[in-house]
Amino acid sequence: MALPPLPSLPLSLPAAALALAALAAFLLVLICVIAHVTAKTMPHEDADCRRGSAPNLHDPATRELSVVVPSYNEENRLPLMMDEALDYLEKRQKQDPSFTYEVIVVNDGSKDQTAKVAKEYCKKYGNDKVRVISLEKNRGKGGAVRTGVFSSRGKTILMADADGATKFADIEKVEEGLKNLQPWPEGMAISCGSRAHLEKDSIAKRSYFRTLLMYGFHFLVWFLCVKEIRDTQCGFKLLTRQAALQTFSNLHIERWAFDVELLYIAQRLKIPIAEVAVNWTEIEGSKLVPFWSWLQMGRDLLFIRLRYMTGAWKLEAKKCN
Repeated sequence: MALPPLPSLPLSLPAAALALAALAAFLLVLICVIAHVTAKTMPHEDADCRRGSAPNLHDPATRELSVVVPSYNEENRLPLMMDEALDYLEKRQKQDPSFTYEVIVVNDGSKDQTAKVAKEYCKKYGNDKVRVISLEKNRGKGGAVRTGVFSSRGKTILMADADGATKFADIEKVEEGLKNLQPWPEGMAISCGSRAHLEKDSIAKRSYFRTLLMYGFHFLVWFLCVKEIRDTQCGFKLLTRQAALQTFSNLHIERWAFDVELLYIAQRLKIPIAEVAVNWTEIEGSKLVPFWSWLQMGRDLLFIRLRYMTGAWKLEAKKCN
């Protein structure tokens, strides 16, 4: 008895492959359109700072160093970091009276006593050395750092996390990294603290899931945005004043992925970047939720690339007064 013929496939393999390719192309165009249409510009604190007598990044530097500390619900971790940082800075100033500094704590809409804790240091060291800027609403780490940077008076500007995970004395290492980049083109250079040398130890302590997320994030950073820096997320970065002006004036991302956009902008502007190994210890109390925060960062990485590629975001040169 003859077997019934097999039903014919609705599409041949070449036709199916072509249909999948067309669908992929359509989805890519759709994502690009969404990225372009939903692009938002950051609030222009730089323009606002020009009004009045408040310190701002466009004016000439009047301090050797500014330290910007973004803080969100950090009443417990901030004191240890501030004690260590100010102890170091005070000793350095005694050894070299020409060294001047300021520490700017940006209270990012905290719901605890972060602002009160920070203001105690204003009383102890004076408002000229320690300043507190309080944001009414939480803007995210990138928004808080940007606010502090635009209020800075230093020739160099250091970003430092409130948890004190990086030993503050390692500022000398990133300063050396900055010096090694000289001569700086148009006064611009960035030195990034890095935990890349600690990666093997950290993997041993992490779950497989978190390790997988870490590698996935690193791949996306390398593939989409920044290829030459192994650790983009370390919160210990030193910038010359001109480099800070050019990068932060063009910054859009306000949340965790802002470091990647910062370095992406720097590479686009051909600002030299050093990566320097620093001492780092994981401190309990991180605000980063592993899965959801990394999912948000992955989305932001894709949008960073697409929005610059489609012209939704453009780089503009800024000038100091």
